[in-house]
Amino acid sequence: MSKSPKLVNPRDWPRPNGYANAVVGQGQIIAIAGQIGWDPIRETLVSDDFVQQSRQAIANVLTALEAAGGKAEHLVRLTWYITDRDAYLKNRDKLGKAYREELGKYYPAMSVVVVAGLLQQGAKVEIEATAVLEPGVNTKGTKLKKRRDKTRK
Repeated sequence: MSKSPKLVNPRDWPRPNGYANAVVGQGQIIAIAGQIGWDPIRETLVSDDFVQQSRQAIANVLTALEAAGGKAEHLVRLTWYITDRDAYLKNRDKLGKAYREELGKYYPAMSVVVVAGLLQQGAKVEIEATAVLEPGVNTKGTKLKKRRDKTRK
């Protein structure tokens, strides 16, 4: 079983809500390309809705991470690129719920960057990730686990 990276917060700082200020880990690095809110097989966005696209982007990050042999608790960094600051702020509770349903209650270091646009027409969010696995974990031959479409209930 892999040892999870350690979340760190400066002693005198208040505990952050929904992220860590720093993460310490040692081992194999997994770099996950930016994932958008689309069905990666059909290459179509799952919805025009900001929250649904975010949920699917998170699910896509997790699927790529699992294919490399990792789990949510191996994430050390998430960078969100969003096209609409107001939509992000307005939907923070819904985004938090979607995040917890996909990744659990593990919160690595995170940043949110507002951008003018994303490469895929209609995409509203893109999330890239970095994870660290304990040295010696076998990442070869991991089978992709089929994940359900997050727009269906």
